[in-house]
Amino acid sequence: MPTRTARTEWTGGLQDGTGRVSLTSSGVGTYDVSFPKRSADDADGTTSPEELIAAAHSSCFSMALSGEIGRAGGTPQSLDVSADVTLGPDPAGGFKLTGITIKVRGKVDGLDADGFEKAAQAAKAGCPVSKALAAVDITLDAALA
Repeated sequence: MPTRTARTEWTGGLQDGTGRVSLTSSGVGTYDVSFPKRSADDADGTTSPEELIAAAHSSCFSMALSGEIGRAGGTPQSLDVSADVTLGPDPAGGFKLTGITIKVRGKVDGLDADGFEKAAQAAKAGCPVSKALAAVDITLDAALA
């Protein structure tokens, strides 16, 4: 399997510094990052590690769920998946990811609500990003649309 790469150029200190993260493998974009905007309610046009993790998790989960639905005998018509990643204080000092909420609404042929929930739980457990983030509390809100 391939290795994917991103690169960040950073100048300055934590509070006054800024950076640019580039999605190097795909070349699809370069995005501004800054700690003050990372920890603010308004991202103001910058991304953050948490947003990038949310993007990785929602896309990985979507793929995993599509596979689980197929293994359960269903056919996914559409999946709308969002991931909310929360940054908060770490009692040990500094910051940590304090939780991730995955919300999925699906249009699926061949599965009832219970079958969809089982497939979503299996996808949550089997998604490589979920596995990588196992130290973070991950909640799942799954329902048929």
